[in-house]
Amino acid sequence: MGDTRTAIYPGTFDPITNGHMDIITRAASHLCDRLIVSVAINAGKGPFFSLDERAALVQAEIDTLPEDLKARIEVRKFDGLLIHYARDVGASMIIRGLRAVSDFEYEFQMVGMNARLNKEIETVFLMASERNQFISSKLVKEIAALSGAVSEFVSPRIEDALRTRLDG
Repeated sequence: MGDTRTAIYPGTFDPITNGHMDIITRAASHLCDRLIVSVAINAGKGPFFSLDERAALVQAEIDTLPEDLKARIEVRKFDGLLIHYARDVGASMIIRGLRAVSDFEYEFQMVGMNARLNKEIETVFLMASERNQFISSKLVKEIAALSGAVSEFVSPRIEDALRTRLDG
């Protein structure tokens, strides 16, 4: 797969949280030369933001990173089987964030299936940092919908996007 270590970090990012940004920053800084943040269509989850909105919000968050880091990160939209997408973009690694044991059980099953589909692509798990272990997009949306403060969990840009959507 060449000399460049390409990884993908797939997710719905509905919306992108400080926890996601922590994983993105750590993966791009320490694990790969090129990171593709892959925004999944995932209509089954009933996303709050459209695919284009989610991709734009992720890109806006990436744009706040230092130039040397930002230059190694790309945001793309994708649909279909993750392992096929990883192969198509030349990724040798799939980055997954873990918050709790419940995340591990699901992810463990996915790793097994992906390994059977393509043994050349490794899945690498990053534990959420202590301050981000409890953050989930679902909880952020629920708190925002009930007029709660979400500024500890998302950037001001994402908080504004949530408020605009909820008030609109």
